[in-house]
Amino acid sequence: MNNEKQVIIIGAGFAGLAAGIYGQLNGYKTTIFEMHNKPGGLCTSWKRNGYTIDGCIHWLVGSNPNSNMHDYWEEVGLIQGRECIYMDSYMHYECSDGRVIAFHRDIDKLEKQLIEFSPQDEAHIKEFISGIRLCLHFNQPSKHAPFFERFSKQLGLYTTFITKGKEMQKWMKVTGKDFAEGFKDPDLKNAFSEMWIPEFSILFMFFTFAYLSAKNAGYPLGGSMPMSRALEQNYKALGGTIVYDSRVSKIITENNCASGVALEDGKEYRSDIVISAADGYSTIFKMLDGKYTNEKIRDIYEKWIPFHPLIFIGLGINRRFDEIPLSVSGFSFPLKEEVVIADKKRTRLPVHLYHHDPSMAPEGRTTLTVFLETNYEYWKELKSDKTAYINKKDEISGQVINLLEQRFPGISSQVEMVDVATPMTFERYTGNWRGSFEGWLITPDNANTIMKPMSQTLPGLENFYMCGQWVEPGGGLPTGIMSARRLFKTICKKDGKKFIATKA
Repeated sequence: MNNEKQVIIIGAGFAGLAAGIYGQLNGYKTTIFEMHNKPGGLCTSWKRNGYTIDGCIHWLVGSNPNSNMHDYWEEVGLIQGRECIYMDSYMHYECSDGRVIAFHRDIDKLEKQLIEFSPQDEAHIKEFISGIRLCLHFNQPSKHAPFFERFSKQLGLYTTFITKGKEMQKWMKVTGKDFAEGFKDPDLKNAFSEMWIPEFSILFMFFTFAYLSAKNAGYPLGGSMPMSRALEQNYKALGGTIVYDSRVSKIITENNCASGVALEDGKEYRSDIVISAADGYSTIFKMLDGKYTNEKIRDIYEKWIPFHPLIFIGLGINRRFDEIPLSVSGFSFPLKEEVVIADKKRTRLPVHLYHHDPSMAPEGRTTLTVFLETNYEYWKELKSDKTAYINKKDEISGQVINLLEQRFPGISSQVEMVDVATPMTFERYTGNWRGSFEGWLITPDNANTIMKPMSQTLPGLENFYMCGQWVEPGGGLPTGIMSARRLFKTICKKDGKKFIATKA
């Protein structure tokens, strides 16, 4: 007799695939239903006319083999054989007077350059640098490191919590916008405003620079899709099943227990456990009709801020950009005059070049992307008129190409590929609520979830769990893996099993 519990997982993004992997490792029979025809969810890329447009990865925390996050990547089979490169800066901000602010990965170099740029802001700059150094202690070693190294660094982390805990709590409550306002120099103020999401806690900018400085946030060559395929391959090798082009419309419940799913085509599948690694709003308020909720959950979906939706413009350019320094998040330049693109006024254009990854474009050519914050309602209304929606996308790509002419004269004649994704594109392919490209921002209102994680269950519903970005504020690929790992440790404990993280 087969005593394996049957588990249905909704969504084959990073969290769903990791849940499947940990489920298979621990003796559960898992099946993933995915609405798209390929794995990865938001960790994706797509090809157009020989060019690859990457919709996700700029850096991967845990790329350093000596870090503990690297251990998690090893467990799910993602990092093995993957080559990462490390760039010297996070971003280049080009000022209207020709000066450039380079946000260096090297902390000492960063401090020196920022102070030279704006001596009047030295005190606030030193606060920024101090915040980065504070977060260096969180870069914990791999389980493969010698015992005394692990003990020493863990002791350092505990000491940081004890001696710097109040300082960390202070920075959790400071937003990117608040911190940027502390600069006197207008260019430095604008650079910090552009570099970080205004509502996002500044503490996580500190973390980002700490990981970059420790060479623990490299760019994986090949980008997003090879990583998603690696997870898919490992999951299938462990005996897991993925059913693509299968959108779950309802989670079946009987006597307040989840017992399976119903697909959009009417087919039903039964299981002992149901896990949603899909969009949180759709899961709670559509698949479950809002029956298993409470004031706290409703408050979250009414008041918390998700990552802002984006217009994503991808261009294939018949030229190299070797004169542009490599940086994790690209560069931005000032426009000659203010323009309106879609629903917002713009005075600058952020540009991300993939000239560091030869797999993204044919030889001698480059994939270039521009992503701009936008309003979901604007695009939702446009989408009701197919012609108007297509025309607006064409208009935006034309605007962006013309604006790039200001920085790269002649580039219009070198464009060989154009592709535009909107919040409606994200919603169509991933189901993400309001077209967000990730889940919840970490803001002063929910910063406490870092110390006390969100629940992975819903009130009054048994045998049902959630994992992924909607129960892990801050988003990102590591949280998807860690969320799935945390979940299966809980399930195994409930079932009286010892949790297994790696294949024997």
